[in-house]
Amino acid sequence: MPERTKCTMRDVARLAGVSTSTVSAVLNSTVPVSPERKKWVLEAMAALDYHPDAIARSLKTGKSNVVGIVVPDITNAFYPEVVRGAEEAAQSAGYSVLLCDSNENPQAEERHLAALFSRRVEGVLLAPCVNSMAYQAMVNRRFPMVFVDRLPPATVDGTVSTDNVHAGYVAAKHLIELGHQRIGMVVGHLGLSPHRDRLEGFRKAMQESHFPILDECLISGGVQIEDGLAAGHRLLDLAVPPTALMVSNNTLMLGILQALEEKKVSVPQDLSVIGFDDYIWNRYFNPSLTSVAQSTHEMGRRSLELLLSIIKGSKDGTRQETHIRLNTELRIRNSTFPPPATR
Repeated sequence: MPERTKCTMRDVARLAGVSTSTVSAVLNSTVPVSPERKKWVLEAMAALDYHPDAIARSLKTGKSNVVGIVVPDITNAFYPEVVRGAEEAAQSAGYSVLLCDSNENPQAEERHLAALFSRRVEGVLLAPCVNSMAYQAMVNRRFPMVFVDRLPPATVDGTVSTDNVHAGYVAAKHLIELGHQRIGMVVGHLGLSPHRDRLEGFRKAMQESHFPILDECLISGGVQIEDGLAAGHRLLDLAVPPTALMVSNNTLMLGILQALEEKKVSVPQDLSVIGFDDYIWNRYFNPSLTSVAQSTHEMGRRSLELLLSIIKGSKDGTRQETHIRLNTELRIRNSTFPPPATR
């Protein structure tokens, strides 16, 4: 099959009966064009199926109106909602979005960042992989970036995340107020700021109440379903299991629920469970799950808005050091209950 001939701006101008400068003015909105001539140009573009070369235009104008988003796991229900919020904000501002999934792989993250930079995106939203420093080269270039949800260990310009220390504190405090003292926690990799901060909030609440944090009831490691399943079996095999359990993200929670099912442990009669991230299916589990809800859509929207302000600042010579922390909401359902000894 012969290759389709690519139409040019000159072809559009010839068919519309106008100059190439008129076509350019319609495409770039640089100077006013009469409604009649604009109609001729748009009809010619449609007839020829003409689409401007975005890369060539960005080279000429220095502006691509495209931003990149790199997330570590697009199958985790948390990130699609963040991306949706960012994409809606981008569209409102006349920007397009290129989405990349690093699959929790630092090498893939590095490749994605390099590809986005070479495609002349104007900035990037990044939720980095654990122990990844792939972003450092772009930070050194002062390339516009905003870190979303997961924050780098060193202070950088532009971060948007949940106030995870407070979130962990509120979750633990809820269990303590129900009468639990032997409280366990399954927490993801402590190299990731959300999990590390939620553990800090848990410790703070336990220390305030003068309750010990039991080493055997605290398990950290991966962030996937299988990690939660393994942690659940370890906790439930203890001679004296905890009476309540905090789980630091939704994928770990799915593994915990599977372990509870396999061990025939009743929630909340035998064990109270509280998680982070709240999705519509949480209310349809039996029992429905108590969760700390994050503002995922708002996180995406505000991240994109902050990125655009940083892009603007990089062009006019100013920089912003903005760090946004979003509040959470504790949604109490049927998976948390006073411990058996106090009922």
